Amino acid sequence: MRTLPAPPAPPTPEDFTSPVHDRTVVARMGALLGVAFTVCFLTGILSHLHQNPISWLPIPTGPAWGYRVTQGLHVASGAASVPLLLAKLYAAYPRLFTRPVVGSPVQMLERASIAVLVGSSLMMVSTGIANVAGWYVFGFGFTKVHWAFAWVAIGALAVHIAVKLPAIRDALTPEGTTRSKVNGRRGFVLGALAVAAGAVVLTVGSTIPALDRVSVLRSRRPRNSPLGVPVNRTAAQARISPDLDPATGDDNWQLSVRGAAGERILTAAELRALPQQTVSLPIACVEGWSAEATWQGVRLRDVLDLVGGAVGDVAFRSAEASGTYRESLLPRAYADHPSTLLALRLNGSRLTRDHGFPVRLIAPNRPGVLQTKWVTDVEVRS
Repeated sequence: MRTLPAPPAPPTPEDFTSPVHDRTVVARMGALLGVAFTVCFLTGILSHLHQNPISWLPIPTGPAWGYRVTQGLHVASGAASVPLLLAKLYAAYPRLFTRPVVGSPVQMLERASIAVLVGSSLMMVSTGIANVAGWYVFGFGFTKVHWAFAWVAIGALAVHIAVKLPAIRDALTPEGTTRSKVNGRRGFVLGALAVAAGAVVLTVGSTIPALDRVSVLRSRRPRNSPLGVPVNRTAAQARISPDLDPATGDDNWQLSVRGAAGERILTAAELRALPQQTVSLPIACVEGWSAEATWQGVRLRDVLDLVGGAVGDVAFRSAEASGTYRESLLPRAYADHPSTLLALRLNGSRLTRDHGFPVRLIAPNRPGVLQTKWVTDVEVRS
């Protein structure tokens, strides 16, 4: 009887001889990735608080460019995380073949944290990049899922660091630095860092205009957009009535304003008759793009004075038929800010349909998705 050859033994970490698969490289890539993840996580929390405000943790109205910078950092650190994560996984993957599979409780905790961290990290960066690109192929609400997985990823990262702290500490000692310089290890780390820096440069033009021409991966370009400001959600996508069009006028449009002193109905002509103000404010999107713009319209606090003033937060409702951002809540401090306008004009021209004709909200240091377009109702809440 012919004897079948024995199956090959499963590989072990020692079978992978590349100098890149070294604990010093793994630790250093992990440190770089940890910095990127931390910046991304903290700026993500700030964006979430803008959209889901907490009364005891108010977000300041200034600087006016604050959200532009923090969300730019969020997208840039997310872009840098992609090559850093791939490099970290490549350097560390031989450890998946460590035997025995079931080890001590500490080893099992380490493996569990790695599994959760890798899975949530891949979920975070892939959906984040897709969102920046406007590629909504996932069939779920991006912001809620992204927020939930951010906490899963940061929790798994904290557990992983706690378990691997002795190895990390050893890798960051002078002896570990010496080991990383030999046999191409240092080159691998520097190469991964260079690719991460390149990813940032290719996307950060959304926030830094000077890098606009080289940032080929940025999601929107103001210079190629109507009135110099990109449009995420068009009037057609929002199912705005065809009657609401600059070409046919705004005679049929009305704005309902409710407050402590009652309700006022304003026509577009009455709104234009009120004192007009001009402000220069950036508009910044959660996708990372931003654009500086000049807005002209009526100060919101002047309109609210007609119904008793800004005595509380202010709710806005759009003419959109539906949508996550059909309504938004403007904190009182923003409502009373002199730069917060019910805007009628953008960069010297009347608003287009896609930019929110006839009236939209614009306020400093606020996400673009909360700068409600096609405003029809304004209500002061005490």
